[in-house]
Amino acid sequence: MDFTKLRAAALKDGDDEEAVTVNTRALIDKVLARYSGEWTTLRELLQNAADAQATKVSIKFETLPSAQVPLSNTTNQSEILKHVLLHHTLRRLVVTNDGQPFGVNDWSRLKRIAEGNPDETKIGAFGVGFYSVFADCEEPFVSSGNEAMAFYWKGNSLFTRRLQLPADQGNPNTSFVLDYRNTTTPMPNLLSIAQFLATSLTFVALQDIELWVDDWKIISLQKKAAPSVEVPLARDVETRTKEGLMKIQSLDRESVQMDATFMNVVGWKPSVSASVAKPGYDSSYGSSSADVPSLRSFFSRLTSSSSHAQLKTKAMRDEKALQDIVLEDLTALTTANVFLRVTTAVVKTSVTASFAAELERATKKPPPKTTKLAILTSSYDEEAASTKDNHVAKAVDVFSSVLPGKKPGGRIFIGFPTHQTTGAGMHLSAPSVIPTVERESIDLNARWVVTWNREMLRVAGIMARLAFSNEMADLSFKLKRAAEAAGHGTKISKDEIAKFLPEALHILKTFTFRESTPSSQVAQLIEEAFWTAYKKPSIEIYSTRGVLPTTTVRLATEDLSGFVEGIPVVPDELANGDFVNKLRDFGIITEITIGDVRQELGTKALTKSQLLQFIGWAGRKAATGQIDGPTIHSLLDVAVAMTGDTDGQGDVIALGTITNYLNVNKIPPELPLPPTTIPFTFTRSSAIPELQALGWEPLEIVPWLRFLIETNSHRTKEQNLTVHVPFAAHILQVLSKAWEGLSHNSKETIVTLLRPIPMVPTKLGMKRPGEAFFANVKLFDDLPTVTSCQGVKEKFLAAIGVRKTVDLETIFNRLLTPATESKQSQHITGNRHMEVIKYLASVKDDIPAEDLKRLKGSQICPAEAGPKGLESTQGTLRLYRVSELFEPKESLRDLGLPILQWPGPPGSYRAGSIEGRFLSLLGLRGYPSVPELIDMMASDQSSCREKAMTYFVANHHINSYANFEVGAATKNFLPLQGDEKRLVSPAECFTNERCSVLGFSILRRDLHVHGNKFGVAIDPPMTECVNRLIAKPPQNKRDASTLFGYFSSRLGEIGQNNIAKLSSARIVPVASRQQTSNGFINEKATDNGALLHLPPTNCYLGSSSTFSEIFDFVDFGNDANAFLLRCGSKNEPTKLEIAALACKEPARLLGIMQSPEKYLSLLKTLADDLPTLKRDKALFKQMKQSKFLLGSIEIPSNKEKPKSSKGNIMDSGFDAEEDEDMEDAPIKQWQLAAPARIVVVDDYISYRLFKGSLMSAPMDDKLEEFYEALGAPTLGSLVQEDLRLGQPSEKQDSAVKLRNHVLERSKLFLHEYSRENIKHDSRWLEKNIMVEVVSAISLRRSLRGHTLSHTEKRSAACTNERHKGWTLYVTAGNYDVYQISQAICKLLLERPNQQAYLTFETFLKLNLYELRSRGYNVERILRAKAAEQRIAEEERRKQLEAEQQQIREQEEQWRQESQVAPTAAREDRKSQPMPGAFGSDSPEASPMPRPKTPPKDRKPRGLFSGLSRRLGLDNTGEAQQQLQNFLGGPSHEPEPKVDNPPTYDEANKTMTKKPGETEKVSSPHAVQQNLLNAIQSSRAHDSSTLFAPPTTQNIKEQASYCDSTPSQNIKFLADASNGMRIFVDKTLTIPEATFLGSNSSALNSFAVLLIEVADVYNLARKSLHIFFDEEGGTIAFNSNGSIFCNFRFFNQLHSRKLQSGDPKEQNEGRVEAAAYWWIVIAHELAHNLVKEHSADHSFYTEMLVANYFPKMMARSATYMQSAGRRQVPGTTPPHQQASLLD
Repeated sequence: MDFTKLRAAALKDGDDEEAVTVNTRALIDKVLARYSGEWTTLRELLQNAADAQATKVSIKFETLPSAQVPLSNTTNQSEILKHVLLHHTLRRLVVTNDGQPFGVNDWSRLKRIAEGNPDETKIGAFGVGFYSVFADCEEPFVSSGNEAMAFYWKGNSLFTRRLQLPADQGNPNTSFVLDYRNTTTPMPNLLSIAQFLATSLTFVALQDIELWVDDWKIISLQKKAAPSVEVPLARDVETRTKEGLMKIQSLDRESVQMDATFMNVVGWKPSVSASVAKPGYDSSYGSSSADVPSLRSFFSRLTSSSSHAQLKTKAMRDEKALQDIVLEDLTALTTANVFLRVTTAVVKTSVTASFAAELERATKKPPPKTTKLAILTSSYDEEAASTKDNHVAKAVDVFSSVLPGKKPGGRIFIGFPTHQTTGAGMHLSAPSVIPTVERESIDLNARWVVTWNREMLRVAGIMARLAFSNEMADLSFKLKRAAEAAGHGTKISKDEIAKFLPEALHILKTFTFRESTPSSQVAQLIEEAFWTAYKKPSIEIYSTRGVLPTTTVRLATEDLSGFVEGIPVVPDELANGDFVNKLRDFGIITEITIGDVRQELGTKALTKSQLLQFIGWAGRKAATGQIDGPTIHSLLDVAVAMTGDTDGQGDVIALGTITNYLNVNKIPPELPLPPTTIPFTFTRSSAIPELQALGWEPLEIVPWLRFLIETNSHRTKEQNLTVHVPFAAHILQVLSKAWEGLSHNSKETIVTLLRPIPMVPTKLGMKRPGEAFFANVKLFDDLPTVTSCQGVKEKFLAAIGVRKTVDLETIFNRLLTPATESKQSQHITGNRHMEVIKYLASVKDDIPAEDLKRLKGSQICPAEAGPKGLESTQGTLRLYRVSELFEPKESLRDLGLPILQWPGPPGSYRAGSIEGRFLSLLGLRGYPSVPELIDMMASDQSSCREKAMTYFVANHHINSYANFEVGAATKNFLPLQGDEKRLVSPAECFTNERCSVLGFSILRRDLHVHGNKFGVAIDPPMTECVNRLIAKPPQNKRDASTLFGYFSSRLGEIGQNNIAKLSSARIVPVASRQQTSNGFINEKATDNGALLHLPPTNCYLGSSSTFSEIFDFVDFGNDANAFLLRCGSKNEPTKLEIAALACKEPARLLGIMQSPEKYLSLLKTLADDLPTLKRDKALFKQMKQSKFLLGSIEIPSNKEKPKSSKGNIMDSGFDAEEDEDMEDAPIKQWQLAAPARIVVVDDYISYRLFKGSLMSAPMDDKLEEFYEALGAPTLGSLVQEDLRLGQPSEKQDSAVKLRNHVLERSKLFLHEYSRENIKHDSRWLEKNIMVEVVSAISLRRSLRGHTLSHTEKRSAACTNERHKGWTLYVTAGNYDVYQISQAICKLLLERPNQQAYLTFETFLKLNLYELRSRGYNVERILRAKAAEQRIAEEERRKQLEAEQQQIREQEEQWRQESQVAPTAAREDRKSQPMPGAFGSDSPEASPMPRPKTPPKDRKPRGLFSGLSRRLGLDNTGEAQQQLQNFLGGPSHEPEPKVDNPPTYDEANKTMTKKPGETEKVSSPHAVQQNLLNAIQSSRAHDSSTLFAPPTTQNIKEQASYCDSTPSQNIKFLADASNGMRIFVDKTLTIPEATFLGSNSSALNSFAVLLIEVADVYNLARKSLHIFFDEEGGTIAFNSNGSIFCNFRFFNQLHSRKLQSGDPKEQNEGRVEAAAYWWIVIAHELAHNLVKEHSADHSFYTEMLVANYFPKMMARSATYMQSAGRRQVPGTTPPHQQASLLD
């Protein structure tokens, strides 16, 4: 729709224009709802005074005395004032100012809402502020100058009257007189209003405000300002705002003093003073929002600690003391003052014309060209000056909200304070900021206003930055002046810094921004402008060197003042504050850097104490990783220190040259040190890791010693190593102490350094270490022995070369002179070598290494040469080296080895003695080596060989011969089993005699247990064994069993390489088989004994009845078979091998199997491993092409069958074929064929049609899947189906129901199948299936590649059309559920079968309750149906509401028509005729009382008789008779017999009316409304809703007659299939289960029928119930709105026809039963309106019938139309089938 054109048409052609009216009172109330703040009225009136340029404002509250509490007889003004505050109420508020009188425009705007003040310099903007007076005042009065105006109300409209006074009667002041609306308003809290007025005076252009209560001046506030001082604007400040709308032109600063003179009553709190004794008053005076209890105070009472309780007690005590002072005299005056600093900026605005227009539209005034903004702060001096000495002035803080440093902090003033805070310790006065309508906050939402306000806030941020800079400049000036006064010149000391630190802290706190409330954007905008006001990222900050820019000030993370005093840092008191934290976060200030420290170190030399602190600091930083190594070195390179105690004295230490520190545990600090070592004085307080982190290493002994030696000549005599004995001894002591901790290289270096230095003190003077001897060497008296070396260890002296023994040359010359005796005295020579050995053994620890080495190489000992048994008595002339001889042992003498001559009895030589250990040190041998023994064992002499072998075995473990690899020996020294003369090496023989089968040599049997000692392996290498086996395979089964058995014993040793070699080697002997010409094995041909060798992989172990004729099976025993299994043999062929054989020789395989069944079993095993077969792509391809699959062809019997005349095999059915004798059954022939030639039967019907032309696969699921995988086509893909459809039916209702039914049951059906078997789920079916009813369906099937085709007629079929999708077609009338199941299953399942068709057919036929009884979960569907019933119930309710709306419209129309018609005379109700009765001219009328028995030849005529004929019912039937009896009407039949149900008593009476009267009939809408009420009041039995009889309108046609319904005695039995409840008589004689079992079908039919009848009335289905009794005349009854229908009447009257097999009779019976119970329910519905069987009841019964007759006729027509439909045998009745599809 084009709304633009529609609007233009409305403006052009619409009705006459009308002005929009306003409800003034409602408008003012809504405006006041926005003014939720306190003192709103006073704020608006003070603002008007400021706009009028007033200087003074007087506020006066006039009170009314209390009627309940009279004033006591006293003249004490304090008591009178107390009584006024406690008990008086407010009568009037008068606000007077001395500003300019109202002008004409002012008077005009005063009576117009929302016009506003167009003056942009004024605060007022919206023009609604004045109307805040209506919050408490009903009719305000205004007097200004010579004029006055009164306001008054007329209804909801406000009017004014204006009065012009004579000039002499005028008042120069402007007064607002506000009489309070009621007389119960208490006195306000004086302290709260005083604080409000003090805050309001802060920025408003007023100078004096007074507050009066009656004649008491409660408080007087004055404001005065000092002359302003211009603040210069810095060059680098950015005075223009972010968006360029505003620019600061100038900045001024002034100091303001505010004085307050107030009565003590301002601080009086009745609640505190009355805590001791409460007076009897009821007043709310003194209570404020601060006194209201809060959750915080509640929980503080629960959780307060003792300290908190003490503080609270102290506060209460102070408050009590204050109240005592105040109560002494409430009228006493107290003076307080406060000093403030105001910085004001003149701001020039620059906006576009469009922007200005938008602002003017929003505020009703143009934006100002220039405006002023002011920020109020309290400087430190002024805040100190504001402190109050008076106790009352301190406690009664009138200026609490004036100082911005107090809670809630600085606020924004738009003339007056708003709720919006600035987030910092400053107030902001911004009269040009646009507030919200209620003036409580800033408007930051409106589109154009938000831009203006943001720019104003940015101006405030720039001003705050300028004010901050000005404050810091003043502080800097104070610092410099204080330093000069202290005589420090320009240098600021710590004292001045500490003195002004509180003031600096105050300044930073003032300009620290936090979150503002209620809008956080305000503080964010001001703070953003504050930090970005200057172009350079720098700001002034207080430091240890005064006020400096942050570019030169640093943050000290630790105290570095000990060695770098020149770096200005932020004091610790400021460093942790929020302001400095923001500087750190913004990156404006940084911590002290290494560059700062390096620069400071380079400026001057460090003192001794500073050097000590610097080394400690640097070491800690380096050790913790805070400073890296290069940086540390850069600091040390520039650091220079003086070692003197005073400045400028001592040696110079350049730390860059230091490389070592002193470890006093090694080197005493008093000894001389190298210049690269830092003195211990400066490192004594530093830990070792810290010094190492500086890159310094500890001074080691070797460099220190080298320094001492190199500088020895330059030192004094007292420190000379070669001259001064004590100094040399001290040095030797230090070296001796550190000797054990030195490394080997260091020790060697020290020995080398000391060797040429004569620094060892001896008795013959200073000697070199090699020239000195220990003191205990006393062999010669003239030896230089060591002296004066106390504390020096002998070990150290020996290490540096001091000698403990005499040299060997002397010893050899004196003790080992050549023998001069004759040969007869050789034994004496042997004794001399023993003496040498004993001496040397005694001093062996002191023999130098060179001498010991020489001694080992000298020939000093003879060998034994004596006779046997006396070998040690004589020695050889030749001398041997000790290492060439063996110890004197008998076992060694037997081997013929050279033995050391050691004279003495046997056992005199002990290896553990001192001499024995020394000889071992020189190399005396205790046993021969393995090579020596091998040489002996390889000797030609057998005795020598045996002795050597015996010694080797016996001493193998003792002499550790196992460490020698005897097996690697190449000499032949081992005897063989069976050939002892032949000797072989260890590698040429083995101990396992089983390996001899492969031709290997075996060690002599008695040596087998020692084979490992000789290095003989148990078995030969496996590779060699494998090679020999392959080279010479076994020739018979016995040899094979032996050989393979040996290999089986070594299975774990056969590696993969050997396995691969063996698996392909022909090593298995197999008897050869010969094949006959037909491919089968000739069993007799194997007797010739011919052998062939096969690889293990081609052999199979054991035997097989199935494959023994196909594959080669062998059996050499368990051990041998295990070896073959390891080499690749298998117990049976694999599926791949079987498949390969089947592809290669299928006919032979089939012949061996001897039956198709066995062959199919084999194929099944292949089908089980189909995934494995697919992985072998070459084999699988061969399988697809090979003719190895079995297919069957059915060959019919010779007996011919009669052909169908129509050629439609489906018409004749299959029963004839199935009943044939077995002898006439077709023959099934199996043939081998390729997969492509065999058809998988997936459509059994098509198979029965075309089986004579098909070769089919076995009907087995697994084989069919196998055949399909190999390429066998399915029959469905070969059969082409052509569907021919008749004309679509006009009515598709049943198609919709059928579709819903199929979708519902498909979910249950698919729940039984796994996911892989499902082709499409129920969701797909719901989106893609349609159902359509057509007149006929025929299906033609044809086989591709053949000329065969068959055609059949069907009642259901499914097809897929290109633009329509899948459609299920069914024929009109009854359809075959099986065919529907067949069509749907093909869509749902991958491979549907007959079982699936039958299962889904069952799901479609059975109802949900029957399915649930069979174990299916249908609860979800039942819940969905219940939800559908609820929706249907809702639709029914809406339809009833629509009908009621229609009734109301008819009522209105009826009322209008009734006004025109003449008013009829009121008649007596008893004389009124029955509505709807026939007139006197009607032939059916009977004005006379009817006879008891009407004539037999005349049928009763009337409404029901005509109705029965129209419904097709015969009035002569039994049902009609019972209905007439039930309704109380006439009957032409005699009384029924006892067998039939009895009738009610006739109780209706004839009514007469007065002749000649013409009366107006009752309104039809009233009757219809009563009928609807009757339907709506029906309810379910035992419902939780209370039955309320419906209200009825009085119908003058009603008459009363009585017919009582007998009371019922019933109980609940069960639920019908559709949920209808069934009750039975409590006195029922037959068992309840029997009753249900025999009548379940009839009960369900009755329940369905009643639901259909209820739908005619739009009646709630739950309100109908079924009951059963065995006797009585009750057809139905109404129990408090619940309708019960008797099943006994239905069963006897209607059940037979409804269950008839004739469809026509069945439908006629349904029409008859529906009409019968439709009338019965109408009768019972009328009882909802009238309880008795009266004329009223009859009237409403007939009206119900008349109103719902068309719907009942339509329902009956549908019953009759379905009468001609043919029902398929075996299906459910139509009504039941319909219920299934509901």
